[in-house]
Amino acid sequence: MDATASSAVVSRVKISDCSLQNLNMKHFKSCPQSRTRISFCSYSVQGSQQSSMQSCLIPCFQSADHRNSIDIVLSNAIAVQKKNPVGKTFCSARVCTYGDSIVEASSLIAEEKIGVLLLNLGGPETLHDVQPFLYNLFADPDIIRLPRLFQFLQRPLAKLISMLRAPKSKEGYAAIGGGSPLRKITDEQANAIKMALEAKRKHVNVYVGMRYWYPFTEEAIHLIKRDKITKLVVLPLYPQFSISTTGSSLRVLQNMFREDDYLSNLPVAIIQSWYRRKGYIKSMAELIEKELQNFPKPNEVMIFFSAHGVPVSYVEEAGDPYRDQMEDCIVLIMKELKARGINNDHTLAYQSRVGPVQWLKPYTDEVLVELGQRGVKNLLAVPVSFVSEHIETLEEIDMEYKELALESGIENWGRVPALNCTSSFIEDLADAVIEALPLATPMLTSKGTSEEADHDPVKYVIRMFFGSILAFILLLSPKMILACRNNLL
Repeated sequence: MDATASSAVVSRVKISDCSLQNLNMKHFKSCPQSRTRISFCSYSVQGSQQSSMQSCLIPCFQSADHRNSIDIVLSNAIAVQKKNPVGKTFCSARVCTYGDSIVEASSLIAEEKIGVLLLNLGGPETLHDVQPFLYNLFADPDIIRLPRLFQFLQRPLAKLISMLRAPKSKEGYAAIGGGSPLRKITDEQANAIKMALEAKRKHVNVYVGMRYWYPFTEEAIHLIKRDKITKLVVLPLYPQFSISTTGSSLRVLQNMFREDDYLSNLPVAIIQSWYRRKGYIKSMAELIEKELQNFPKPNEVMIFFSAHGVPVSYVEEAGDPYRDQMEDCIVLIMKELKARGINNDHTLAYQSRVGPVQWLKPYTDEVLVELGQRGVKNLLAVPVSFVSEHIETLEEIDMEYKELALESGIENWGRVPALNCTSSFIEDLADAVIEALPLATPMLTSKGTSEEADHDPVKYVIRMFFGSILAFILLLSPKMILACRNNLL
């Protein structure tokens, strides 16, 4: 599959209450249900040195009941060409570009104070933090998507699940040193990106905003306001877009920008996904190529890509592009490896499923057993959706999956480290920031009329009454209790 290159110019964007719902120490390097669907609106602009048109896919989210929407108003849209070389990717409230040309903004601020906001998941730093961290995670409506009738149960349900899961999660964090290294590594990535931009003569302030633990995104926005930033680039540290990761963080930002005069007028560029960037693909290929050399017969090694999973309903009902982007990402990495003379077999599986619902398949644990049964003896695990070491690489892959693989007949196991502060990776992220800067524009936000209807007191009381009755029945039913024991612990 060839990568498609894209670019587009959006002259005006109106956002109406958009919900973007959608230790193995060897590898731990310290680096220097409202149902929602997503459609893709394609627009394009003429490249500066090409007669062909470059296209961009802008995710436009709209709920089934029209409660949350992003209305993209376009006044100079041009025709689209679908194929172009792999290049640069970024999206903003004004422009989404993927290709070799950049559309310059029409005006520059005299004395700019540039900010870069890195978004990440966050993680508990001590064992005491585990239960409240899990509560924050499961209280997110983009993680547990309840029907509107039951949305008032979001927090009580999050409390229940976090209490049930905390003991097992604490064991995992204890096994990697008593807490997640994610904040430390993300801070180091922020510092490395700042230095890379300084070397390119771009003076910026870099902020870290975590979704579920300190420093929270709200704290980072407070610092951005304090420092009087005049232009902001938002860079989620998730290569592929998902409702549950980038989408959730952007929903928080959208809510904050809607309620604040300063933020609503701040020019912002949002890099929504960047897995197609050449720098990222080459950095991944280099790490894989290096780790293959540790095997006695590198050409016989199965390259095993393991990505974080999401519920199937996100993809099939809400239109989450995560699965398609992940599969496309693997194609690009393998294409780069083949260009380096590496033609190993490979496979992709999804890890970290939780609860009784169906998640993206195939599952990592099941595939490992199948590979062992097929006679695969050499396997290199590649954590493809993670750019920093954390519990899902250090404990889940390095410990749980390694043990399972060896028990299943695999004799030689290896794991590619996360990118962390790999120099080529950091340089590419710095370039992505520079490319996005000219495209920053204020976001126009307003509350939709459908939201006002949601506050109808009569409808609210009716939903609460019938929802409470049904929730009481479900929570006390033997099947529900059994499901909690079997799937949440």
